[in-house]
Amino acid sequence: MQETVFRSEDLPVTDRFTRWRDMACQAHVPTMVRSEHERDFRATLRVLQLGAIQISSLTHPSLRVERTRKGIRQSDPGTYCLALPLRGTVRFAQSGREAECGPQDLMFYETSRPFHGWIAPHDDGDVSHMVIQIPRDALPQSSAELGRLTAVRLPAREGIGALLSNHLRETARQAGTLTPADAARLSSVTLDLLGALCAHHLHAEPGAGVGPETRRQVLRAQIHDFIQRRLGDSSLTADVIASAHHISTRYLYTLFDDQDLGVAGWVRRQRLERCRRDLGDPHLRSRPIHSIAARWGFPDRAHFSRTFRAAYGKSPRDYRNSVQYDDGCA
Repeated sequence: MQETVFRSEDLPVTDRFTRWRDMACQAHVPTMVRSEHERDFRATLRVLQLGAIQISSLTHPSLRVERTRKGIRQSDPGTYCLALPLRGTVRFAQSGREAECGPQDLMFYETSRPFHGWIAPHDDGDVSHMVIQIPRDALPQSSAELGRLTAVRLPAREGIGALLSNHLRETARQAGTLTPADAARLSSVTLDLLGALCAHHLHAEPGAGVGPETRRQVLRAQIHDFIQRRLGDSSLTADVIASAHHISTRYLYTLFDDQDLGVAGWVRRQRLERCRRDLGDPHLRSRPIHSIAARWGFPDRAHFSRTFRAAYGKSPRDYRNSVQYDDGCA
């Protein structure tokens, strides 16, 4: 996928703040930016293009930003932005409201209205946060509805907020491994999750304001997340998964119809991938193979060995040895 990385420390000290500010404004939206650390501004900016969505990861000292009416008249991309703090706090004032959010929170703001922002660390360190830019017409809600969510702290400790937050973090982390085709699919999933988050906070009835296909995709993403967090539980079955999400087992099967492997196959593949990763990890070479298998939901040694060989064409031991050999000859 297309990713741009900018590090201020690659530049002379006198140019760092102005160049980083210009790059940030170019990537996001023109704003007035001020910082107490302008003399030696150490910061990074990573910009990932995910279809119509842009995901930026920023690390920098404390700063203040302001979007004025004059700036809006000069240039306005007409986007909504979602702030996701990773370390430190983000505070925004817009449309007569002001809110502060920290890690495990989310907050929207929009580029077509003036705003003030204050971004600061909890201590003397740097701030780390993400900004997701979404075209106005990419979400199912109206501008009036979305306007009710700007400068409002949205919890991301659980539910749809946590699901979206984890998805965004992992997408940014895996950027280097994803293909353009992956980007198109992830863009669709991300928009579905964003739409569901907005609907959740705008409507009393869960799922209101979004279509049936969006609800289906969000439910499937929730189930994926549920499974990923319980791969080590060998008692994880379709019945358990369905019950946890208050749906029938039959409907659960339909959610996986277009994923080729089915529910059990998808769970098995995820477990095998975790085992394969651990077997290839040089830091885990002393851990017994049966211990790795049990960790990821394969308590039966013989069953694990047969299943692994069927998937990868080698026994777990042969696979581990081949990876170690390759490492030694690198």
